[in-house]
Amino acid sequence: MEHNSGRENGEGSASSRYTRDIQQERHALREALRSDLRAAHMGLSVTVIALIVVAGFSGPRWTLIIAGVCTAWFILALTVIHIGSGRGWDAIRRAYIATFGWGNWI
Repeated sequence: MEHNSGRENGEGSASSRYTRDIQQERHALREALRSDLRAAHMGLSVTVIALIVVAGFSGPRWTLIIAGVCTAWFILALTVIHIGSGRGWDAIRRAYIATFGWGNWI
């Protein structure tokens, strides 16, 4: 009987290590993907510069299409955040970061 409980403790120990490793991995991934307001400002700046370049080369049609996609993404993010639990300026800030927070990786 003791042999079985030792085996279970060993598996429990391996399961515990596995769980701890997964938690550490997820924490590292969350930290790597974390964005802030400064990164969102940078993403917005790059988007505006890209829109100016696109407008210079292809005219207003593609510029409006790209700007419309960015606006639609912002509205979608704002809607999802508002449905969840965000209200007021916090919801707008979170949607802004969700839309342009990729500026962190420039």
